[in-house]
Amino acid sequence: MPKRFIDLSICIENEVKSDPIPFNPKVTYMDHQSTFSQMAPFFPGLKQQDLPDGEAWAIEKVELITHNGTHLDAPYHFHSTMNKGERAITIDEVPLEWCFQKGVKLDFRYFDDGYVVTADDVKKELTRINYTIEPLDIVVVNTRAGSRYGHDDYIHSGCGMGLEATLFLLEQGVRLTGTDAWSWDAPFSHTAKKYAETKDPAIIWEGHKAGKDIGYCHLEKLHSLESLPSHGFTISCFPVKIKGASAGWTRAVAIFDE
Repeated sequence: MPKRFIDLSICIENEVKSDPIPFNPKVTYMDHQSTFSQMAPFFPGLKQQDLPDGEAWAIEKVELITHNGTHLDAPYHFHSTMNKGERAITIDEVPLEWCFQKGVKLDFRYFDDGYVVTADDVKKELTRINYTIEPLDIVVVNTRAGSRYGHDDYIHSGCGMGLEATLFLLEQGVRLTGTDAWSWDAPFSHTAKKYAETKDPAIIWEGHKAGKDIGYCHLEKLHSLESLPSHGFTISCFPVKIKGASAGWTRAVAIFDE
């Protein structure tokens, strides 16, 4: 059966503000003319002019943290334990069946930046799209942040998923979620203002911390969610296998049967 693919991932690239300044990725590009010194030691006596057009290889040096680019967070990122006391699994231990499942999109682009989504908001959206969550569905959230990628305000944009909204999804059997925002939670800049007023630490990273009760993963910095229907597609998002890590980069893709 023919299939159609939609790339849901951002590029890892320089000069796009996809992360706070201390965490920005850095890519150093080396072209075919500049890398002969890397190749020559493997072949004593080789001269650059001996190579076709004098070209060696192209190669890149990439400096990253595991949360740059489109990535999958493991339960270990959220807390040292999950499922109310079990050791939290790391990215190399995430069940592969979580990463290839039917996709469901919740459209929350109309919520203000910094808004914390509730369980009732999720239920209303599911009613609107006429969908009942099934175990292992991958639920992705389309926020206003998706339209701000590449702009200076990206990390401050979009709504976030609150504790009760996240737990509602997990209680339906969801084990992998995603967002086009910088974080599953509301942007830190907005949460910081609320914390300054309330001094309530429970509002900090509340959606992430749902993993203490029910272990789950989520994708961050997805892209092109506005091009997806509410359901009727599969999401593939297998993470890079990094031993003992809190996250792994992924090429997240939506797959449609034509």
